[in-house]
Amino acid sequence: MTTTRAARSPRPAPVHLLAGSPGARKNVYRPLIGELLRLAGSPKPVVAYLGAATDDDPRFLGFMEGLVTSAGACEFLLAPVKGRKAQKGAARRIIEDADLVFLGGGDVELGMQRLGDHDLAQVLAKKHASGAPVFGISAGAILLCRKWIRWSDPDDDGSAELFDCLGLAPVLCDCHSEEDGWSELRALLRLAGGRSLGHGLRTGAAIRVGADGAVVSVCGEVDRLQRRGGEIVAI
Repeated sequence: MTTTRAARSPRPAPVHLLAGSPGARKNVYRPLIGELLRLAGSPKPVVAYLGAATDDDPRFLGFMEGLVTSAGACEFLLAPVKGRKAQKGAARRIIEDADLVFLGGGDVELGMQRLGDHDLAQVLAKKHASGAPVFGISAGAILLCRKWIRWSDPDDDGSAELFDCLGLAPVLCDCHSEEDGWSELRALLRLAGGRSLGHGLRTGAAIRVGADGAVVSVCGEVDRLQRRGGEIVAI
């Protein structure tokens, strides 16, 4: 009598969050992105790029394409959130067919709005669950986390409120804001309550986040802040 082994269900790959920074050199992240391209298991993997946080700004698209293609052979495709192709569901198809997914920087709230406009949150969650590598830089990294913060009145601290992000990386983080002492991350932790923990990715840093929320620093310096009572402390 012979038996067959049941096929294993794919496991979500760790999510990678990159701080980036305006004018950051490509070679800072080249080894990490090269590793992700190799993990895709294809000689020329297809990278679906989401520029939702900049409304598909072509200048930013060019910078992000250069960042990724400098790390290894790949096909870099925009998953559009603007224009006729976006209205016809091109982003969904490109993400579903891609080997990796990359979320670019920009504005976090705008990014979540555009992803919602095209019902892409579940598409991204399914892609992540399939085991495909997913990574983001700057605002794109924050989009992959649990929550972010906004102010309905920029001149009123009391108008701050949280909003949900994609949650594929079950953590809270901010990127390259070390010079202002992580003011937005501190406000986020105050509203999040409990003993909330936040990761401040300094310029040029990156972390790897497992499905269980375990965090490993990949490169650069990462600050950790925690809410303890009414205080936000560095740990």
